[in-house]
Amino acid sequence: MSMRFLELRVPPPLVGIIIAGAMWFIASSLSPFLPLPASARLPAAVILALAGVATALSGVISFRRAQTTVNPLKPDTSTALVSTGIYRITRNPMYLGMLAVLVAWAAYLSSGWALLGPVAFGLYITRFQIIPEERALRSLFGTKFVEYTHRTRRWL
Repeated sequence: MSMRFLELRVPPPLVGIIIAGAMWFIASSLSPFLPLPASARLPAAVILALAGVATALSGVISFRRAQTTVNPLKPDTSTALVSTGIYRITRNPMYLGMLAVLVAWAAYLSSGWALLGPVAFGLYITRFQIIPEERALRSLFGTKFVEYTHRTRRWL
């Protein structure tokens, strides 16, 4: 059976929640390596989480302003190619923001093992969400989208 059946099926926030739960389980089950002192982990986690939320929200706001869909499961219903604002820096600010929140969670958990979560999120989202979205956007916007991909990186 092809893994393609997972493409555009699981909402990215749900993927993030599942991975966050797995990170907590790993952090509570395994001895930590690279433990952070409490005086550093909370400020680091808060700063990373706020940066992630701000990044994701700026992506949502840009989509709303362009009056295009923010539904990640239906990229083929996009009505505009958004390449301004945060989209000049990254093609995927909403996923980048979620990734930053997961890194913040790993910092809060003070577990190097928990850093496997953001890596897993990045790999899963790239394969089963971003690549299929890019296929749909290339089909919808053609050369305009291809030129955008040459100017702007997928993540950072």
